[in-house]
Amino acid sequence: MPIDGRAALVIAALCAGWAGSAQAEGTAPLSAIDWLSQSVSTPSGTAVGGAARVLEEAPVVEGGALPEDVATSAIDGPSPDAAGLFSPARTGLPRDLWGMGLEAEIIARLSESQSEALPALQGLVMTLMLAEAVPPVDSAGDGRFLLARADRLLALGALDQAEALIDGSGLATPEAFRRAFDIALLTGQEDEGCTRMRDLPNLAPTFPARIFCIARSGDWNAAALTLRTAQALGQIDDAEDALLSRFLDPDLYEGEPVPEAPQRMTPLTWRLYEAIGEPLPTATLPVAFAHAELRETAGWKGQIEAAERLARAGVVAPNLLLGLYTQRQPAASGGVWDRAAVVQRIDSALARGDAASVAEHLPLAWARMAEAELEVPFAILFADRLADVALTGEAAAVAFEIGLLAPRYEAVAKAHRPVDARERFLVALATGEVAGAVAQDSLGRAIVAGYTAPALPEAYAALVDQRRMGEAILLAIAQIGRGLQGEQREVSEGLAALRLLGLADAARRTALQLVLLERRG
Repeated sequence: MPIDGRAALVIAALCAGWAGSAQAEGTAPLSAIDWLSQSVSTPSGTAVGGAARVLEEAPVVEGGALPEDVATSAIDGPSPDAAGLFSPARTGLPRDLWGMGLEAEIIARLSESQSEALPALQGLVMTLMLAEAVPPVDSAGDGRFLLARADRLLALGALDQAEALIDGSGLATPEAFRRAFDIALLTGQEDEGCTRMRDLPNLAPTFPARIFCIARSGDWNAAALTLRTAQALGQIDDAEDALLSRFLDPDLYEGEPVPEAPQRMTPLTWRLYEAIGEPLPTATLPVAFAHAELRETAGWKGQIEAAERLARAGVVAPNLLLGLYTQRQPAASGGVWDRAAVVQRIDSALARGDAASVAEHLPLAWARMAEAELEVPFAILFADRLADVALTGEAAAVAFEIGLLAPRYEAVAKAHRPVDARERFLVALATGEVAGAVAQDSLGRAIVAGYTAPALPEAYAALVDQRRMGEAILLAIAQIGRGLQGEQREVSEGLAALRLLGLADAARRTALQLVLLERRG
């Protein structure tokens, strides 16, 4: 394709900066999140580079440790590492949440586990990551701790929350932009991301990102010349070259096989495949990629499946899922269509006040949602509406369990008359009055032990002494997660820790979900 004079001027103005960052472009992503695009170069020796080394090397000291001989931190001016979306008054957590903890050890804890099986624990992690709090005692105030929190949110698929956290901090570093750019790519805001890239002079865009953004602006000549410059400088590999060449001139490759998808998929690579008319499925990619399927360009089925995955992770409002389920009549049966159909029946029956229809369809709806592990989103959507319907028999039992998974679980339990030993045990868990409760199995006994433990487990003593409550909560979450693999003593200790750390509500929700959701590793 011909190159006009304007395009040549654009390239001439950019090449000097790219040549100077050539070595940095070849380095591995400076993040615990291995799917981030290399949209900008970060010169070695920066604070962000140091953060990457911390993530790789920092030890985790389970019993706690005093700070090193001298711990230093910046004290003049607000620190982005203290930023949060929720104040201590809203979270109920102390402002000195991290106490005497060291930044490297806390970051290592954050990157230890990237998945929580129970919605209650997912929510607790998100609250911790979004809490406004004094940063660790040795924080340099360079945003390293903030980005570690944002990365944990990204791993959970909480893109909107991570973006709000970064934006609210005021952090304007290449590494902060790299995350914001990928969020924009996955949420359909790529033009805004490209505009920010153009307007921020401290960024050194890598060739693939620059080519993508120039093409998005409509200047295909400049994009083509940029690609040729990258080829001449050896700054893109063969796979990137093949994909970008097809992106810029698809007609030239008509009839040829599509470049094989890389092992390590990034949002930028995913969007390039979509742009050449070969969108890749997101079901096997990290959960954050599901956001891309919520855009209007995706089909209805794809949108529902993506919303289910994100609702399961607890990072989107259940109302989004309800809106998609009820958007139109299912055109087929099985899987996602069956779930949409039963949700529509329940929603319609409740709107009409038709108790008989609710009783008829509720057990099947609950079973379908349980198959997809969407019980908690379903409960949030329908528990209060079900409470206004007079039900009996199986439907009443199902409605009771749904109510226990909703925000008003304690009120539901107090208003319910148990009909068997299982329901009596569930009422005891929901109200916290476990003394004398009879567990039905070994997991129930482990839960009771956590409810009745008189003191914190030994592993938490040093953390509490040093006011490292945030780390203690992370340890409790990790213990319960391990308990789901079969070591039920870990369940007891984790629940006891949550309760004795003052998180009674989180402990009760977790206990109820352990029983009602029957999640196993």
